[in-house]
Amino acid sequence: MPLVKVIAGFFRLIRLPNLIFIALTQLLLQYCIYEPLYRPFLTFDDTRQFVFLVFASIFIAAAGYIINDYFDVDIDQINKPSRLVIGKLISKRGSIFLHFIFNAAGLVFTFLATRSIQQSYLVFLNLGVIFLLWFYSVRFKKTLLIGNIIISFLVAWVIVIFFLSKMDPMQLIRGADKSQSIFYQLTILYAGFAFLSTFIRELIKDVEDQDGDRRHGCKTLPIMWGIVLTRTFIASWVVILALLVIFVMVYLLQLKMRIAFLYSFGFVLVPIFFLFKKLTKSITSKDFGKLSARMKWLLLAGIISMIFFYSR
Repeated sequence: MPLVKVIAGFFRLIRLPNLIFIALTQLLLQYCIYEPLYRPFLTFDDTRQFVFLVFASIFIAAAGYIINDYFDVDIDQINKPSRLVIGKLISKRGSIFLHFIFNAAGLVFTFLATRSIQQSYLVFLNLGVIFLLWFYSVRFKKTLLIGNIIISFLVAWVIVIFFLSKMDPMQLIRGADKSQSIFYQLTILYAGFAFLSTFIRELIKDVEDQDGDRRHGCKTLPIMWGIVLTRTFIASWVVILALLVIFVMVYLLQLKMRIAFLYSFGFVLVPIFFLFKKLTKSITSKDFGKLSARMKWLLLAGIISMIFFYSR
């Protein structure tokens, strides 16, 4: 088998574009939000610890994608046979080995990213994420809504773990100065946006993949409720997402960030409106596949808006 084909399959297995997105999210958090707020207090150690945190997030996420595909081989043979990697380009035993090595590397990098022994809880939190990814792949993925919520939480976790790596619990208990308050607020807003966007996309993907899921006994929303009710449920969450974006836009006006306001309107709120419109007319798996792609770009547009805080 050509080495190039195996390498391409490996990158497909670990979802390289998604890993780049994780790194981009944390890079924007570091250099566009955290550093402008805390520039006078930054040290070389802060940059070093940040780099280790990015590697930890990437390795743990990659391990999660591997174990997810490992348990999804039978379903993927129906839903996406041309993109199958495990059992075709990489053996099942090899994938389990990669899963173990990547998780171990993720925990080591998490430990290296801690500022002191008091932050060792970050290692246990990421260990919890590893177990959550395992149980999601083995059991919860086939359970009504629980799998969608877990994946949405894990995407938001990329933002939350960054925040926790910068702030120890005692700082939060003692209260916040202005910079910490802004940092906390922005973390909550972006984590909330990431959670809602991913939750909507996961629901849409369930409709797209319902044929393969149905054959393997999955209890996803479209299988249990049907497309019409599922579409209505998704639409309600799209409205909630739009309301969150409007709230953020009001927040941006209060900060006198007019360019960021216009960006949020044109590249986030307007696409949400068109997505809602397309959703109401979607029927086939192909229709929902297009909506899933739109949600991915919408999430990216929202995360990129962090650049407007750099020069503030």
